[in-house]
Amino acid sequence: MALKNILNFFSPKDKTFFPLFEQATTKLTKLSETLHEAVNASKGDRDAYYKRVDELAESIENISHKMNIELSKNFITPFDREDIHALMSTIDDVSSNLQEASNRIRMYQVEKITKSIRKITEINLEACHHISKSVKDLKDMKNFKAVFDSVKKINKLDRKSDSVFEKAVADIFENETDVKNIIKYKEVLASLDKATDKCKSVARVLEAVAVKHS
Repeated sequence: MALKNILNFFSPKDKTFFPLFEQATTKLTKLSETLHEAVNASKGDRDAYYKRVDELAESIENISHKMNIELSKNFITPFDREDIHALMSTIDDVSSNLQEASNRIRMYQVEKITKSIRKITEINLEACHHISKSVKDLKDMKNFKAVFDSVKKINKLDRKSDSVFEKAVADIFENETDVKNIIKYKEVLASLDKATDKCKSVARVLEAVAVKHS
C-alpha cells in the first residue's frame, strides 16, 4: 500500500470542514436558482425572490466566518489550510456577486429583463451545480476524475458567459438610446458575468486540491 493511502487510511474522517462546504455550496446553488427564478418571474413577484437571495447570501457569509473560526481551532484539516480558506473565499465571492446583480436589478428598477440576463443567470445556476457536485466528489479525496470533469465544465460555462456578456453589451450600445438604461443593463450584466468568473476561481482551487492529492 502506498504511503499516501496508508496516511489516508489512518487519518480521522473530517466532520467539520466538508459539512460546512456542503452547506455553503447547497445554499449557493439555491441562491443562483432563486435569482434565475426572479428574472423569469413577473415584475410584481420579484421582490420575494430578491429578499431570499439576500438571506441566502448572508447565510453563506456566516458559514465562511464559521469556517475561519474552525481553521483557527483545528490542527488537522482534510487538505491544506490555505486551500480551504481559498475555496471558501471564492464560494463566498460567487454568492456576493450574484447578490450584487440581484441588488442592482432591484435598485435600478430594471423592469424589462432581457434574454441575456436570463441566459447568464442560467449559466451561473449550472456552474453552481457543478461546484456543489465537485465538492461532494472531493469529500473522500478519491474521485478526482469527477472533480476535473466538473472543472472543465465550469471553465466552458465561463467562456459561454463571456460571449453572452460581450454580445449583450454590444447590442445595448447599438440599440439603446437612453443613457440610464445603458448604465443599468451594463452593470447588471457585468455583475452576473463576474459571478461566473468567480465560479471559475472556485474551479481553479478545486483543481489545485485535486492535483495535489491525486
